[in-house]
Amino acid sequence: MNKNLWLLALCQGLFLTNNVVFIAINGLVGLQLAPYGWMATLPVMGYVVGGALATPLVAHTQRRWGRQVSFQIGLAVALVSALLCAQAAFTGNFWLLCSATLVAGYYSANGQLYRFAAAELTAVASRDRAVSLVLAGGLLGAIAGPNVARHARNVFSVPFVGAYIALVGVALLSMVCMALIRFEALPSAAARAASAAAAPGRSLGQLLRQPKFAVAVMGAALGYGVMNLLMAATPLAMQVCGYEFSDVAFVLQWHVIGMFAPGFVTGHLIQRFGVLTIMGVGVLLNLACVLVALSGQDLHQFTIALALLGVGWNFLFTGSTTLAMQAYRPEEKDRAQAGINFFVFATMAVTSFASGALVTTKGWELLNYGSLVPISLTGLGLMWLAVHERKAPGAA
Repeated sequence: MNKNLWLLALCQGLFLTNNVVFIAINGLVGLQLAPYGWMATLPVMGYVVGGALATPLVAHTQRRWGRQVSFQIGLAVALVSALLCAQAAFTGNFWLLCSATLVAGYYSANGQLYRFAAAELTAVASRDRAVSLVLAGGLLGAIAGPNVARHARNVFSVPFVGAYIALVGVALLSMVCMALIRFEALPSAAARAASAAAAPGRSLGQLLRQPKFAVAVMGAALGYGVMNLLMAATPLAMQVCGYEFSDVAFVLQWHVIGMFAPGFVTGHLIQRFGVLTIMGVGVLLNLACVLVALSGQDLHQFTIALALLGVGWNFLFTGSTTLAMQAYRPEEKDRAQAGINFFVFATMAVTSFASGALVTTKGWELLNYGSLVPISLTGLGLMWLAVHERKAPGAA
């Protein structure tokens, strides 16, 4: 585990700091500024829709200029979008806030590729542990994100403006760390053209017909979708229950700890027990989260449910990333990674809107019952792949 991996893990932590602050405050700022309550999570939705729309462009910049330049462009976008969010909150402009988070989605589309970049910074035999380690860097976001939101919330006269300004500093720090990472040298344009002509690789449609890749996409997209559905709704649900913002920050902190603390061991668990087994445990943890959430609305129930949700997401997402890397060839990586991230962002866009609409109109309980549908679909997909693997061992 080399210096480059640790720096990339730090960048992942700063990326998650940005995400946690956005999740913690965008719905609440949206609730203050939106014309109607059901529109409260539109700024959260804007972030993931922006990520989905930016996915093809990010894939192009990755191919054209390589990891280093593309990641730095993403960080520059993060800086600008944070300033725009601060301006929107300060002036009370709801639609500027939605537009700013839409722009910030470009940064999110870049940040989602950190885990794939990790696999390129180490030997093939260690790449699942490298992915797990870099995802574990998100633990920094678990600690820093809620604290940034809580302490910077009232720095200015308008609530939450200070939190957005603090994200400017987070972006600048991440730029410095990213500049110190040494990625693989980008092949020349002529070499890339020759390689593409010799081995163009399969189309995204062909990749999706591969059982491993299809289930990897399902696990990543639905795992992220369930996590986002419940996490984005939590601040609103807790506010309805009368909890203070400090309680919301506390619950989100333990949720993000659950998301990333297992990263130090998830890679080892995958190597020992197999990727499908660990993903299956992730599905069971998501189910346990829903059962705890339905048992009541005390602070400890919110905390335990969201922590279980975080660990379940980690197992599913790390497993899906590892599974996907077994299903595509090197010349297909940009197409495959962009495809996975597009489906993740598209699912998150739907769940971001649904979380606000459901929790403000139907309530926390119905929202949790609804999450059982994607959880069940993910479990069925894993069982189908396990049966397929027994019939045709080693099939892609």
